[in-house]
Amino acid sequence: MQIREHTIETASGPGKMLVFGHWGQPLLAFPSEAGNIRDWEWNGMIGAVSDLVEAGRVKIYAVPSFDSESWSKTDIPTEERARRHGPYEDWIMHGAVPFIFEDQGGETGITVAGPSLGAVHAANFCLKHGHYFSRAICLSGMYDVASLGWGEYGDAAYFNDPLAYVANLEGDHLSWLRGQISMILVVGSGQWEDTTGANESTHRFGALLAEKAIPHEMDVWDHNWPHDWPSWRAQIAHHLPRFV
Repeated sequence: MQIREHTIETASGPGKMLVFGHWGQPLLAFPSEAGNIRDWEWNGMIGAVSDLVEAGRVKIYAVPSFDSESWSKTDIPTEERARRHGPYEDWIMHGAVPFIFEDQGGETGITVAGPSLGAVHAANFCLKHGHYFSRAICLSGMYDVASLGWGEYGDAAYFNDPLAYVANLEGDHLSWLRGQISMILVVGSGQWEDTTGANESTHRFGALLAEKAIPHEMDVWDHNWPHDWPSWRAQIAHHLPRFV
């Protein structure tokens, strides 16, 4: 399998990306919470879909997280965490996305995917930037940002909190989203899916998407599937072939 590492410079700073494959529909892969560009590789996610990569059906662009300085930094309030997330979003939109388009030979719809906090990133980028990210595959996400932190909660946190801002979507923008994006919410019912809040949050988020008629699928796996990499490997291998 062809693997390339790139450093992408933007005004927000440099960041690395790992590219798996020689051709295929682009998938931007977010790591789990505070993970790095090798998260998908080291935890078997690439191996789980290697047949699709080798066949040129999908090309995976693995990016790092900035969570340790933003959402996972527990000594600062929620709003400050959201502000610190801003440069990461800027790096994705003005660094990673242009690189993918150049590598693909032109603009094309990008699928975003990730497990745990990576699922929240996937959902957010799809909902906020649907003109670029047409599909999100979200594995075991916890979509209520307000419950992740403490203290001040302002505009920066609100606009990164899917359960908050989706509830207020309406009018032309909502109509546009309905025709532009689709989302898959996958969650298990096994160990840690309850204690992390992922199972309950996924059900609430799915109900909200249904209320807003935003195209989505809910896929709830049984108690044999915990909040862990073996589940996410099986889930990405199950869903991705339908879309590439």
